[in-house]
Amino acid sequence: MARELDGKVAAVTGAASGIGLASAEAMLAAGARVMMIDRDAAALKAPSQKHGAAVTPLVIDLLDPKDCATLLPRILEAAGRLDILHANAGAYVGGDLVDADTGSIDRMLNLNVNVVMKNVRDVLPHMIGRRTGDIIVTSSLAAHFPTPWEPVYASSKWAINCFVQTVRRQVFKHGVRVGSISPGPVATGLLADWPPEKLKEAKESGSLLDASEVANVVMFMLTRPRGMTIRDVVMLPTNFDL
Repeated sequence: MARELDGKVAAVTGAASGIGLASAEAMLAAGARVMMIDRDAAALKAPSQKHGAAVTPLVIDLLDPKDCATLLPRILEAAGRLDILHANAGAYVGGDLVDADTGSIDRMLNLNVNVVMKNVRDVLPHMIGRRTGDIIVTSSLAAHFPTPWEPVYASSKWAINCFVQTVRRQVFKHGVRVGSISPGPVATGLLADWPPEKLKEAKESGSLLDASEVANVVMFMLTRPRGMTIRDVVMLPTNFDL
């Protein structure tokens, strides 16, 4: 891969696994210095050891408001600036609404919606001041289709779809691009809550994406000419509709 992000500083939330880890490693391969943000300190050790000084692990519990607010100050302390934010951290609640635990609903909505809004809000003044920046939010196919088996999760992603489109209109004049990726099912830990029979069916039919495929789309978005914004990419496994 060409080192198209040489000299850039990127931050990825939920970076210890899944899409976040794949995105961080794609940016590292393209020459970026990456702030890998996650609450799992142990899981951040491996990429830190693998990539050395190019990785700065930041252990932050985004669900703790005080800890969440340290995100930009800690990035600036470590790297002096921020060029790219991939707001990727998220959680999943599926199944029938009547069976959902209300505490899990609160946690998921907080992480999928409130935390994303706060992270983006916190980095925007810095990017606006520099007249440049890229923000990518991990959304979902569920933001575009009222998925009947996941009403809580889908609702959080519909909210994020609106957030991305409206914030983009506010900040493009400052040189800041805002977009989202909307993958169909990806083979990550988030699918652990899927009904076993549905997960088995998806694996057997080839209707799951790999996290590295999503990371390739993130790189496509980041490397477009500054005059182009990729607002939203919906990506599906070819066999998704089987």
